[in-house]
Amino acid sequence: MATREQAMTPSTIETIDLAIYKLINEEFDLHTKTNTGFKKVPVLWMSPERAVNSKDKDIRDSVGKLKLPLITIDRTSFNKDPQFKGGWQAHIFPDTAGPRGYRKNQRLVSRKIAQAPTRKFASSKSGRFNGQQNYPVDNRKVVYEETYAPIPVWVTVNYSINLRTEYQQQMNDLMAPFATRTGLINALIADYNGHRYETFIQGDLTTSNNSNNLAEEERSFATKVDLKVLGYLLGDGTNEEAPKLTTRETVVEVKLIRERTIVGDSKPWESDDDSFRDF
Repeated sequence: MATREQAMTPSTIETIDLAIYKLINEEFDLHTKTNTGFKKVPVLWMSPERAVNSKDKDIRDSVGKLKLPLITIDRTSFNKDPQFKGGWQAHIFPDTAGPRGYRKNQRLVSRKIAQAPTRKFASSKSGRFNGQQNYPVDNRKVVYEETYAPIPVWVTVNYSINLRTEYQQQMNDLMAPFATRTGLINALIADYNGHRYETFIQGDLTTSNNSNNLAEEERSFATKVDLKVLGYLLGDGTNEEAPKLTTRETVVEVKLIRERTIVGDSKPWESDDDSFRDF
């Protein structure tokens, strides 16, 4: 039975984070009018509090004023919910092997006919019964090539997308895509490195501003967009071997060695006709 293994691209917590960053930075690709023209709004991976307190020159001007508009992303919660199991409702205890307990492949994801070994069985049967190998014959020894993959661990991850602008019109430009890009529903797909995660935009966009404050602080408008991501994990990152796809061929024929001591047959490899003792 032929078996081969192929390493899979793991789906880790970092993979989900990068999928959300790619979704906001590349797919939404938000632009708005600024004092220097129509520009793309920078997207940073940090909490809004850290953005305000940061002294990074990339987000502050020469006098220390925060450069607006600005978008920040922050992961707010991570939950492994036993009720959320995707399409696999029963837990299968994994086999372990190796020092880190690598999880064996446990679910069938692909099944197709293995042409070469199936053709050999058909040719062999045709040669025995018809005298030629290519004569049509009813071959019931069909070998299948089956591929198995690890069962993923399903998780729910929540993110906060924080929009900060200097003007109300800028905020309108940034808020509108979160309502219109998904059409009549609030769901979309975030993908990264071949992995796809179902993402839901929560309907309530929390807004705040200090436009009524006549103090000397910077004028700003803020909106928080909450995302709920239904993700999955394959592999433990650096603490486990990479997940693998295992492909093996099915067994269609089993042969057992004949036990001559049980049936009492003679020994053909000897010249005399001695027989084994009956039991």
